[in-house]
Amino acid sequence: MAAKEKKPFALRLNKELMEAIEKWAADELRSTNGQIEWMLTKVLKEAGRLKKDQTK
Repeated sequence: MAAKEKKPFALRLNKELMEAIEKWAADELRSTNGQIEWMLTKVLKEAGRLKKDQTK
C-alpha cells in the first residue's frame, strides 16, 4: 500500500501558539509538523468531517 500523498501548505501562527505546539510535539516525541497533522486529524474525526479509515 502506497503512502498517502502529502500536499505542502504554508501555515502562519502567532508565536505563543507555535511555541505551545512545539512543546507539545517534543513532549509526544513528534515533529512539529507531525503534531499539527495529528491535531487536525483528531479534531476532524471528532467533528465527523473525516472518516476514521480515511487517514490510513
